[in-house]
Amino acid sequence: MLEYVTAADDPRLTDYTRLRDVELRKSLEAERGLFLAEGEKVIRRAIGAGYPIRSVLTTRRWLASLEDVLGGATVYVVDDATMTGIAGFPVHRGALASMERLPLPAVETLLEGGVRRLLVLEDLVDHANVGAIFRCAAALGVGGIVLSPRCADPLYRRAVKVAMGAVFSIPYARMDDWFEGLSTLRKAGFQTLALTPDQTATPLDTVALSERVALLLGSEGDGLSSHWLQEADEAVCIPMSGEAMAAGVDSLNVVAAAAIACHGLMRSS
Repeated sequence: MLEYVTAADDPRLTDYTRLRDVELRKSLEAERGLFLAEGEKVIRRAIGAGYPIRSVLTTRRWLASLEDVLGGATVYVVDDATMTGIAGFPVHRGALASMERLPLPAVETLLEGGVRRLLVLEDLVDHANVGAIFRCAAALGVGGIVLSPRCADPLYRRAVKVAMGAVFSIPYARMDDWFEGLSTLRKAGFQTLALTPDQTATPLDTVALSERVALLLGSEGDGLSSHWLQEADEAVCIPMSGEAMAAGVDSLNVVAAAAIACHGLMRSS
């Protein structure tokens, strides 16, 4: 059903307002049980993953490319200037979709699904980093992701955009109990490896990997908490070159580290 809208403050479009206001969006999306998918490819992947459409906001130019998947969804059609006024920035991919969230599985349910390689993210706060890690995990064959209670939302618009929809293809769950969370993984038979920049830790490529392995990644600034470092079965590192260390480059950002580590986990999966 097409509805043509000419004003950026039209009350029908409140799902799409102030997209750069992170705190407002987090509150609004949690309250309404929604998330936003941006661009044709991501919208198609969200629909294909079973997320129901609340509505779509697009311009005339992009309408035809989505018609085959929208069914009877409400589609708000605006001109380019109105789209920019609503979003607060130029929407280069031409379309936004407000999608209903689906209930997340419990961590125990995720672990029962035969996952052999798992990432566990502790308190990553940058949505772009979370999205990029989901994309790495999906590309390199990781079977699932567990989030600490304070980790950023993978369905926040920026995370979904950076992940190019990979957040829809890899199962994930959120811990209820950060302090005892790793014991759940251990009970399910996972070897827990804590990734650290500390070069005295065991090089990841030398570790004997078990049938089921969970790799722990920490926050952007401080890395893993001392609690999780101590609770893990083993601390592991990605070896840095001597030249890099001498030049003061002693670590990788969390996304680069995650990509290298995910590739390393696949050697005996």
